[in-house]
Amino acid sequence: MRLNLPTWLTLFRILLLPVMVAVYYSHAMIPMIPLRFANVGAAVIFLAAAITDWFDGYLARRWNQTSAFGAFLDPVADKLMVTVTLFLLVQSHPTALLAVTGAIIVGREIGISALREWMAELGLRSRVRVAMLGKVKTVMQIIAIVVLLLEHDKDAQALRKWYVGESLLVLAAGLTIWSGLVYLRAAWPVLRDNQNMPETP
Repeated sequence: MRLNLPTWLTLFRILLLPVMVAVYYSHAMIPMIPLRFANVGAAVIFLAAAITDWFDGYLARRWNQTSAFGAFLDPVADKLMVTVTLFLLVQSHPTALLAVTGAIIVGREIGISALREWMAELGLRSRVRVAMLGKVKTVMQIIAIVVLLLEHDKDAQALRKWYVGESLLVLAAGLTIWSGLVYLRAAWPVLRDNQNMPETP
């Protein structure tokens, strides 16, 4: 298997995750490192990963370098990026609202991934392809998470900005539910048709 540049960018996005985690906790591990460095550093790394998400897809289409491995790896990298970061945020601010919001977003990603895989087994993956609503949801998530990463310390000024990010994440969770229902509605005629059920191994 020969890896092309878009696939290398996807792999680079995955490799950025442990770097982001280390930077996020760098202040706690090494007290001489300013907390602001940990905040800004983690946010910049997350944003860089999000940019490569757009860039690798653009290059794959522009240069006609799509591959089965790249098509498999890209959504895995996307979901890892969001899930790992939400876990970090919930750990630093263990509020019920953030925990429930994170659970909704991660749960939806798992559910829709399973739905797409099942539809692909039936040769009907195109029915649950990414729609514009899903792209809007993704952009909202990215903005919310960047704000939350920047302001995860506890002083009053940071908390005000944190609440802005938390509100944006709640809106993203709402869009997550909405887009998930859109995908489910598209797949529902197949889901309720017992004759199209694939055999279980």
